[in-house]
Amino acid sequence: MYLILFVLDDTKCLEDVLQAWEECGVNGITILPSTGLAKLRQRKSALRENLPLMPSLQDIIRHAEQMNRTLFTIVEDDKIVEAIVHATQAVVGDLNEPNTGVMAIIPLAQAYGLHRKPQRTISDTNNE
Repeated sequence: MYLILFVLDDTKCLEDVLQAWEECGVNGITILPSTGLAKLRQRKSALRENLPLMPSLQDIIRHAEQMNRTLFTIVEDDKIVEAIVHATQAVVGDLNEPNTGVMAIIPLAQAYGLHRKPQRTISDTNNE
């Protein structure tokens, strides 16, 4: 089993990445808003801590958050890991290039609380 962590830089790609992962066989994906040190240093407004108590729409637009999305999932085998890496890069581009994202694959000794969806077979879809 493997834990896949992916920090997505361009949040406009989120839906496409999620769809690509599902097509690879991922059953569940957790998505968290996140930011990194570089974004905090680039823009003082990366976190919306300086908005007025009662912000106007103009205040919100002016202080737009610069957030990433961190996705994580647990998968069973190497084949799914490789498929996810390739599918992710097909959406966001080469992960070795800047402004695409950061991915880490971590081997797991054990995981608990995973509720797997039953695998659908061809006969299941023919009976519908």
